[in-house]
Amino acid sequence: MPATDKDYILVKNIYYMLSYAFKALRQDTFQKVGAESFDNAENLFAAILSNGIGQQLKQGLYREYVSREDDLPVLRGKLNIAGTVQNKILHRQCLRCQYDELSENNLLNRVLKTTALLLITDNKVNDTYRAALKKELLFFSSVDAVEPNAIRWSALTYHRNNQTYQLLMGICRFVLEGMLQTQESGARKLAAFTDSQEMYHLYEKFLLEYYRQEHPELTASAAQIPWALDDGAQTALPIMQSDITLQQGNTVLIIDAKYYAHNMQIRYNKHSIHSGNIYQIFTYVKNKEFELEKLGKPHKVSGMILYAKTTDSIQPNSVFQMHGSQITVQTLDLYQPFEKIKESLDKIVRTHFTTRELV
Repeated sequence: MPATDKDYILVKNIYYMLSYAFKALRQDTFQKVGAESFDNAENLFAAILSNGIGQQLKQGLYREYVSREDDLPVLRGKLNIAGTVQNKILHRQCLRCQYDELSENNLLNRVLKTTALLLITDNKVNDTYRAALKKELLFFSSVDAVEPNAIRWSALTYHRNNQTYQLLMGICRFVLEGMLQTQESGARKLAAFTDSQEMYHLYEKFLLEYYRQEHPELTASAAQIPWALDDGAQTALPIMQSDITLQQGNTVLIIDAKYYAHNMQIRYNKHSIHSGNIYQIFTYVKNKEFELEKLGKPHKVSGMILYAKTTDSIQPNSVFQMHGSQITVQTLDLYQPFEKIKESLDKIVRTHFTTRELV
């Protein structure tokens, strides 16, 4: 099915969302990518990755020390006595040595290579980006691929010598976890990124970073909310982790971001808001209120469920007054021009925070 105008707009918005999630995407290296039009997210990721790898090749692939063990004619590093004795028994005139060597064959480059190989095999990626990635992979001949499911993303660390990889690893993670799916047979298939769990994570991260960068007059965070307990014992209770908490003085708006295929649940042919979503945001609001009440200051705490708009004919759009608190349920249309998205997000601030509070 050919791409529609809305498809192009959505992918462009994914680029803008990535730009907020990863500030490095705004650098000159990626300006060309920002000026292009893409019919799907896969082409967008391929373009970002090929540009990023090309820039990294100019600087040189990151190298780090890796441990090696080889039989060598002269001593290098530490002598492995047991291995050397075995060589003598087998009449091999060499020493078993253990040493560290600077190598490009490290996890960061392995992830880059694996992701590039995946995009090259995706028929949704056009020939231009495939060719660029294939050309760049010629410089990865000494780098092994890695099993995607074996990647421990939390183990990746960044410092002065490899900080340029941080954006690239973020893109790689979106591709490998968002597009690569394992079927029951064990075989793998490629799925559309826009249907993936990683798209939800991007949506959530974008909203938080947008408010952090565009509204410095507010404190924007993914704050944890303490439980309002009478006895203080919360050993078995889950952590209440908000997606986005906006605060100005004692005025607080807690936003719960949701990216679903369907924003309404249907029971007995009746559409209603997902009950678990309402329970969750109400719990967040009332516990946050209790926290502020203990400070003895006037306060106002509201909640919002912000769904990414779907193509369903019925969309949630309601404002409820619940036990003294306002709970808003609305959608954000990601298929509209980005300026309209910004207007919608800015309107949320104007609605919940007065001009006097924002001065």
